[in-house]
Amino acid sequence: MTIEKLSSREVYRNRWMTVREDSIRRPDGSSGIYGVVCKPDFSLIIPYEDGAFHLVEQYRYPVQGRYLEFPQGSWETRADAPPESVAAGELQEETGLVAGRMTYLGHLFSAYGYSNQGMHVFLAEELSMGPQQLSPEEGDLVCTRVTVERFEALVREGRIKDASTLSAYALLRMHRRLEG
Repeated sequence: MTIEKLSSREVYRNRWMTVREDSIRRPDGSSGIYGVVCKPDFSLIIPYEDGAFHLVEQYRYPVQGRYLEFPQGSWETRADAPPESVAAGELQEETGLVAGRMTYLGHLFSAYGYSNQGMHVFLAEELSMGPQQLSPEEGDLVCTRVTVERFEALVREGRIKDASTLSAYALLRMHRRLEG
């Protein structure tokens, strides 16, 4: 049994997202509404070398705080761009890093209780440094390198709270044993 969509209407749109409200019928026959945030999938990159990750930290307006996370993003102007191109571009834009090897780890949904957005997770290795190319929205972004052990401590300390980062880390751990 599934929820049946009876009708749908767009209630908001900007260049990053669309919000729609669906009239629904639940499996028990009752009716209701469901709000859905529609966003294009994004790419999340885990830059890893010598037992350490490269993380980014930036201010996240909705939660009014700065937190560490793996580099991630989408291209609003090119929603049809291949995820691996987005991953390579976002990695270089945010960190200045270029990966000699990029491994696809899988696709996850970021918050499927209210959004259709998913993420493509990549492991970036054989890294070389180049220039950052930050967008105006990323002007306060800072890069930092942390060991795997320090990464896990930062999670316990509440300095890493990004669900996308944590689920990507879990996916990475399913694929490989990490040193460091």
